[in-house]
Amino acid sequence: MFDLHDPASLGFDADRLSRIAPFLTEAYVGPGKLPMVQLLVARDGKPVHHVNLGTMGEGREGLREDALFRIASMTKPVTSIAFMQLVEQCKVALEDPVTKVFPEFADLTIYAGGGGSIPFMPGRKAAPMRFVDLLTHMSGFTYGLQNRNNIDALYREHNFDFARRHLDSDEFVDRLSKLPLEFDPGTRWNYSVSTDVLGIAVERISGQRLGDYFAQHIFAPLGMVDTAFGTTEDNHARLVDAYQYQPGAAAKLLDAGPTSGLIKPGRFDSGGGGLVGTLADYHRFAAMLVGRGASGGVRIVSPKTLDLMTANHLPGGADLTQLSQSMFSESQNAGVGFGLGFACVIDPAKTLMPASKGEFYWGGAYSTAFFVDPLEGITMVFMTQVYPSSAYPIRRQLKTLIYSALSESRA
Repeated sequence: MFDLHDPASLGFDADRLSRIAPFLTEAYVGPGKLPMVQLLVARDGKPVHHVNLGTMGEGREGLREDALFRIASMTKPVTSIAFMQLVEQCKVALEDPVTKVFPEFADLTIYAGGGGSIPFMPGRKAAPMRFVDLLTHMSGFTYGLQNRNNIDALYREHNFDFARRHLDSDEFVDRLSKLPLEFDPGTRWNYSVSTDVLGIAVERISGQRLGDYFAQHIFAPLGMVDTAFGTTEDNHARLVDAYQYQPGAAAKLLDAGPTSGLIKPGRFDSGGGGLVGTLADYHRFAAMLVGRGASGGVRIVSPKTLDLMTANHLPGGADLTQLSQSMFSESQNAGVGFGLGFACVIDPAKTLMPASKGEFYWGGAYSTAFFVDPLEGITMVFMTQVYPSSAYPIRRQLKTLIYSALSESRA
C-alpha cells in the first residue's frame, strides 16, 4: 500500500526500525491489550517504515491495510487548520470576540458554586472570549469526561462529548451558552469542547456543514478519500471494532465496526472528535504539516500560518504543568506548551523522552496518535482502537523506538 523508501537514504537504521513490530507484538497485540495496530513513519513526507498487526476485531479477519479508525481528537488539528484557512482570507481574526459569530455567548458567566442538587450560584460576567481562546483550549469550557466538578457533570448530562446523534450545531451552542465557564478566557488551560465550538464557527462563517468544508478545502486537495464524519453502509466492513481498556487483562469490545452507530448519519459534525479515517489519509495530512502547509504541489495553509499555529501561545511562555486544569488530555505536560490546535514541545529535556524543540502533536481517545518533527522532517501516524488513550505508555514507547532508529540527525 505504501511505497517505502530505503531507510538508510533517509537517515534511519533499518535494523533498529525492525525492533518496532516485535515490540508491539509482544507487549500489546499478542496479549490482546491492543487488538490491532498500524504505524507509518516518514521523513520529509516519504514513508520509511510501516507496521500492520492484529485483526479487524472480534472474530474478524486480519487487519486490512485500508481499515477505518475512529480518530477522535485527531480531528482537532483538522478543524484548527480549517479555521486558519478562514483567518488567511480575513473572514475572521484570532483576536475577534467569539460573539462576532456566536451572539449566544454574549452573557457568559464564571462558575461561583452550586450545581448538582442545587442551582448554580450567580456568577460574575466573564471576560470576553476570543477565537484564539478556542484554538488554545483557554476558553473556560470543559469536557464531561474531566469528571472533576459540577460543571463537568452537567456537560455529561447534556452529553456534549458525544453530541452526534441528539443535537445539531445550533442546539449545541444554545445549551452551552446557558452554562457557566470554569474561568475567565485566556487565563488557564483546560481540555474541552472548544474545538467543537470552533468547528461550528467554520460552519457559520463558510456557510457549509463542517464535513462538506473539510471535503472541499482539505480532504480533496490532499487526496484524503477515506476520511469523513462517520462512515457508510458501503464501508462498514472496513471499520475496525473499538475496545475498552481492562486493567491487567485483554481489552473488551466496546463498539463493533459492522454494527456501529457511526454508519448512520449524524446531526452534528464534531470538530473536536468525530472523524473516521485511514492511516494513509492521516499520513497525507501529516505530510502537509511537515511540508509547512503544502504537500504534493497543493498548499493548504501558508508556512507563516503554520509557524503561528505551532508556536507556544500559553501566557508568559509557560508549559502545561503551570496552566493546565485538566485531569485528562492528549498531551504530556512537562516541557510542552500549546499552540493553535497542537501541543508543542518547548523544552525537550523536561519531556524526558527523545524530542526536538518545535515538535508538535496530538492524539485521540482510542489511543491513536501522530507527531510532526519539523527539525528532523519526521512524521509518525499510529492507529489502534482502545479507549482511553491514557491506558498504556505506547506513545512514549513509539517515540523512543523511532528516534532510537534515527542515524542522521539534522540538529
